[in-house]
Order: sequence, then C-alpha cells, then structure tokens
Amino acid sequence: MKILFVCTGNICRSPMGELLLPRYLNDPGIVADSAGTRGLDAHAIDPSSAKLMEQAGIDPSTFRSKRITPQLADGADLILCFEPHQRQDISTIAPRASRRTFLLPDFANMCAYCAGQGFITGATRQERLESVIDNASMIRPMLPEPMSIEDPHRKDFPVFQKAYDQICRALTIIAKATA
Repeated sequence: MKILFVCTGNICRSPMGELLLPRYLNDPGIVADSAGTRGLDAHAIDPSSAKLMEQAGIDPSTFRSKRITPQLADGADLILCFEPHQRQDISTIAPRASRRTFLLPDFANMCAYCAGQGFITGATRQERLESVIDNASMIRPMLPEPMSIEDPHRKDFPVFQKAYDQICRALTIIAKATA
C-alpha cells in the first residue's frame, strides 16, 4: 500500500508525514511518499521541519521535494492532505484519486469512528485502512468538520511545532484504530 502525503510546497508538512509514517505504521507492506501541489522539484526539507525530524531521531538529509503528477496520485492507495485546497487540486489533477484523498486529521477521525463502530475489517493493516476508505462516504456526515493543519512555511518555529504535533496526533489515532 502506498500512502502519499500532499501539501503545497512539499518542504514542510508532507515531508514530516512521509518521514514519520513508518514510526506509526511499522509495516513493510506500507510505503510512504510525499509531493506538493505547487512545489518545486529537488528542494531540501525546510530547516525547521528538518530540526523536528532530527529531534525525533529521523535523518531528513536525503529528502527532496517533488510536485504531484496525475501518475503519482493515481499510483497512491491513500492520499493525505493538510488543507481543503490541496484536496481540490488533487481532484482536478487526478479525478480518479479523489475517492481516496482526505485531510489527514479527517482521516484520523474516520479511523477512530470506524474502530468504535466495528466497521474496520481485514487481516492486515492495509486491508483495515482500505475498509476505512470504503466506509468514508457513509461515515463522513457523522464526523466533525475536517480540520486543516496550518502551513508553517515562512513562519516561526512554534507553528512548525504545532503542525508536527498535529501530524503525530493524527498518525497515532490512525495507528491505534487500524492495529
């Protein structure tokens, strides 16, 4: 299963999601990647995001940004964004991928709801994640409004820390619900 994190520039939030995911979903069958809707290719991770990754014991030095393409979106089994406009951009770029594209905090809420209602099925984590995707349209009305994770680009370190904390919180919920 390929999980693609998408933010705007692919240098702040989505690299953190990509680099953190293996810590939460320790499964060799799940591969993380990331891209940006308006990013430039081959840029290093933002220094503040890099600092947070290093504090978490993750080496971000080999990360390089890339822009999302229809092929990248269509090749992902799950796409996790940070703001509604990114989801809209993906729907325009790769309409077939829109059914499996969510805001990260919203997908975490879906996982928690499905776990609580007994809707998660499957023998593997991949199958359990797919069962949440399959139930998404049915359960969406039961959940609170999707929340964005603010873009910390060109902002002070506390904004990066807040985004990092929100990403970790969402990944924790997803991991527990699909364990």
